[in-house]
Order: sequence, then structure tokens, then C-alpha cells
Amino acid sequence: MALDTRTDRRPSFAGLLWRSTVGKKTAMAVSGIVMLLYLVVHMLGNLKIFFGAADFDAYAAWLRTIGEPFLHHEWFLWIARVVLLAAVVVHAVAAYQLSRRDIAARPTKYARPSPRPRPRRRPSYATRTMRRPSYATRTMRWGGVILGLFLVWHILDLTTLTVNPRAEAGHPYANVVATFSTWYGTTVYLVAMLALGLHIRHGFWSAAQTLGAGRPGRDRTLKTLANTLAAALTLGFIAVPVSVLTGVVS
Repeated sequence: MALDTRTDRRPSFAGLLWRSTVGKKTAMAVSGIVMLLYLVVHMLGNLKIFFGAADFDAYAAWLRTIGEPFLHHEWFLWIARVVLLAAVVVHAVAAYQLSRRDIAARPTKYARPSPRPRPRRRPSYATRTMRRPSYATRTMRWGGVILGLFLVWHILDLTTLTVNPRAEAGHPYANVVATFSTWYGTTVYLVAMLALGLHIRHGFWSAAQTLGAGRPGRDRTLKTLANTLAAALTLGFIAVPVSVLTGVVS
């Protein structure tokens, strides 16, 4: 007699949560907050370039010594990179899977043979909105793609110094100036930062609703906060390339 060796394996709570739409939206919201906190710190660090090469280079060197002697040299940076990479992957995968579910859930028309042609009618507003994603949704999707491509470029440009022809290891101030002294380096950065601003504006609002922070009395405050945060980060980031182009930073 053959023995039944199968076991009744039920999916874990985390697995069930991830498979649900609510779980994916929550994962997107939490990972988005992690990335948003990083962006705020990163922007503030970038603004130190206005204090001169010595201060900016010293700041870049200090980042590699955070946590010493408890942590080894550059360990904090690598821990931050791993956490940030995990947040990016979770955010991107959840966004892609939610997008596929949204497309699959849209109603489709079935072709029916008709004996005579009928005049085409303009579909109702409800039908149009069900078939087409909203402006905010399209902006978030394309903005996410742009930011993903920019992230790869940014790492190759100012971290590995692969695509920066005038870069020199150990001189972050000079490398930033070299990047934004080229038209393509500045253009890529400006387009990405504008996409980032729109992404944050819509994403912050969506995350607040997903995590239950949205209330009828708070909606105006949350929208104002989302707009302010998006504008501040966008202006803060583009201030560096614009200052290089205008000669304020050289």
C-alpha cells in the first residue's frame, strides 16, 4: 500500500497578504515611504554643494564612516543600499502586478456580426473611465519607468563613474560639476526630477489613503502636504544642475 506523503501546506499570512490587492498596495505604500525618506536626506546632502568643494567632499567622506567603530568602513552605506534596493524591487513588482490586475479587470467588447452598419455612439463617461486608466495612473506608470531608467544612469554616472568621462574617484564635487557641465547629463537629470515630482505628488496621496490616513477632514491638508513635498524635493534636486549651468557652482 502506497503511503500518502503529501502534507497540507497552507500559505503563510505574509503570502496571503502579498497575493491580495490590499497587501500589494500596502507594500507599495510602505516601500514608497522608505524611498521618500531617503530622497529627503539625499536632497539635503546634495545641497551641501553650495558650501564649496571642501565641505561637499568632506560630507561624502563622512558617509563612509557612519557607525564606526561599531560598523566597518562603508558598512552603513551598503546597508542603506540594500534596504533601498529592496524597497525599489518591492515597489516595482507590486506596481507591475497591480497594473496587470487592473488591465485584466477592464471590461472588453465582444465582436458581433451586424447585418447593417450602425452609427457609432460616443461611450458614456462611466464606460470611458472604466476602460482607460486615469491621468494619475498613467503618470505614475510612466514616471516609474523613467525613474527606474534614471536610477541605472545615476549609479553609472556618479557611483561607478562609468559614463562620466571626466570623473575622478575621490572627488565627488568635481564629478558632480563634470556631469552637469554636459547637456545630456543635465537633460537626463532634469527630466527625471520632474518625473519624480509628479510621482511623489500622486504617490504620497495614494499611500496616505492606503495606510488609512485619509479622512474627509484631512484630504485638503494631505493634498497640500503632497504638493509641497513634491515641489520642495523637485526644486531642491534641480537646484544643483541649474547652479552648475549658471556658474553659481563651478
